[in-house]
Amino acid sequence: MEQIRLGGSGLKVSRLALGCMSFGDGKRAGQEWVLDEESSLEYYRQALDLGITFWDTANVYSAGSSEEFTGRAVRKLTTRENVVLATKLFHPMHDGPGGRGSSRKAIMEQTDASLRRLDTDHIDLMQVHRFDPETPIEETMEALHDVVKAGKVRYIGASSMWTWQFVTMQYTADLNGWTRFVSMQPQYNLIYREEEREMLPYCASEGIGVVPWSPMARGKLTRPWDEQTTRQSTDGRIASLYSDSDKAVVDLVQQMAADRGVSMATLALAWVLANPAITAPIVGATKPHHLADAAAALDVELTDEEMTALADVYTPHHVQF
Repeated sequence: MEQIRLGGSGLKVSRLALGCMSFGDGKRAGQEWVLDEESSLEYYRQALDLGITFWDTANVYSAGSSEEFTGRAVRKLTTRENVVLATKLFHPMHDGPGGRGSSRKAIMEQTDASLRRLDTDHIDLMQVHRFDPETPIEETMEALHDVVKAGKVRYIGASSMWTWQFVTMQYTADLNGWTRFVSMQPQYNLIYREEEREMLPYCASEGIGVVPWSPMARGKLTRPWDEQTTRQSTDGRIASLYSDSDKAVVDLVQQMAADRGVSMATLALAWVLANPAITAPIVGATKPHHLADAAAALDVELTDEEMTALADVYTPHHVQF
């Protein structure tokens, strides 16, 4: 699989990223759809076989157990040097003052906690999971700079927030000579394109890598609109992200995929990959064909007519984080 630079940094990552949100202790997290460790291991192995060596998790995924599974998978299946590990901090891990947010205390504490769970001496990409309105931006950016200079983190990135917030954080780093963000992880897919307004153009102009989450809209773009899965019936956030107004897009993806003889997932991901601002979409997997379908998208080039048709049925959304 192609290796591509993450934005303007020197870090090279695989063209697809393995999303590890699907792997963890379901009982600890209260999520029925996540896979246990034995089942998860097969997907880490499949990712390596396909050349997907960029693995993305977060401290909050399955209450920390996703990081634990990911760290053990590295030790069992490969070497630390062969994998780029990305994780995130911000969401609540406990009720103490360092258990959430992006304060200096939280960044220091949660970085160390992630290092322990991943059983590694460094994190390749540490991302702030959301913007923290309760902490001064200067405090956040200096603390992120400090964990880089301490050797605990190699690069830093951010995830879904308003573009002005991201720009202000980046400007603050530049103003003080601190470590800059090299990546942004927004939601981006055929039924949620709002990041095209400001975030993607900004990232393209500044050489910031884009690592989109839910490139297949939490599975909505991979099956007929009314088809249910365990996750769809138990993950309450899906209903808040997407609505019946998106059915036209899914129906068209289904038709185009059938015409091409590829899966809906392959076609939907090929559309994301066609955007030159995108570095590496994050792909989750809970069934054997998921990663294979994703890898197949690398060989699909949509026509101008197909791109136009898909744009014509899009319904604008409220911005969602």
